[in-house]
Amino acid sequence: MRVLVIKTSSLGDVVHTLPALTDARRACPQLRFDWVVEEGFAEIPRWHPAVDEVIPVAIRRWRKSPWQTWRSGEWSGFKQRLGARRYDLVIDAQGLLKSAWLTRLVDAPVAGLDARSAREPLATRLYDRRYAVPLEQHALERVRQLFAQALGYPLPSSSADYGLDRSRLAGQPDEPYLLFLHGTTWPSKHWPEAFWRELAERTVAAGWRVRLPWGNQDERLRAERIADGLAGVMVLPRLNLTGVAAQIAGASACVAVDTGLGHLAAALGVPGVSLYGPTRPGRVGAYGPGQVHLCAEGPNAGRGDRHKPCFENLTPDRVLDALATLVSRAETA
Repeated sequence: MRVLVIKTSSLGDVVHTLPALTDARRACPQLRFDWVVEEGFAEIPRWHPAVDEVIPVAIRRWRKSPWQTWRSGEWSGFKQRLGARRYDLVIDAQGLLKSAWLTRLVDAPVAGLDARSAREPLATRLYDRRYAVPLEQHALERVRQLFAQALGYPLPSSSADYGLDRSRLAGQPDEPYLLFLHGTTWPSKHWPEAFWRELAERTVAAGWRVRLPWGNQDERLRAERIADGLAGVMVLPRLNLTGVAAQIAGASACVAVDTGLGHLAAALGVPGVSLYGPTRPGRVGAYGPGQVHLCAEGPNAGRGDRHKPCFENLTPDRVLDALATLVSRAETA
């Protein structure tokens, strides 16, 4: 049986889909999956052994220049790839209009969430089979439940298994190090730069090495300021997603703001301290063993505002204490 999965973005949402594939292959070893995903995240599904073919889509980019997309042949090429293989089922694991629209390009039954469960209820009108999955739980568990219902196997009682081989991605690190995942999207999700600098100073003073990845010019400049003059802190070169994953996989632990890379660290089994300000981790926090969530306090904390700062009370002391506990547990495990 061949199944097409549609989960295009974001990075964290893509990562949260991986355990459902692990469940499905264990229950039904004959299952094979292809996956439609945004081009920027296409490396992730390739790491899972149940995925045969990854079909990149570029909805984000195509929306900006639809005429160029049509003229270049990208759109027709994408449709040809979708039509080149026969599928027994399509699972829309996103529950959005944009993902439901893509299902119309495939000649196969479509399964997805029902109107009370999907983020955009209108999308469910395009499904042939609709399944109820309660909202009040973590997103990863919701995807596991959707796959179990759509493919007809009992939901496993075991904890989530992302199906990734950390050792294959990491290689052999030349020294123990911590990774600070400081980049994120909303301005309000950024932990203050002065706090990052203090945390770097104190971890280096305690004998640790620290590495700082970055993905754009602003992040690179921030990383350089955090590292300035600290011999034990390395600003990494610009890396693709696989390169960043290798750095995460090789780390002793990570400190992360609310970012997709924090979810990737959890998927790779790397202990992590995640910092939540305008958001709360209940439904979308880094998920797995060795994950600690620290939440900001104050009038703006947890309110979902993209711009109002709220991290003034989440100090480096709290982060350092949590980090020390995590590293100690990992070393004695």
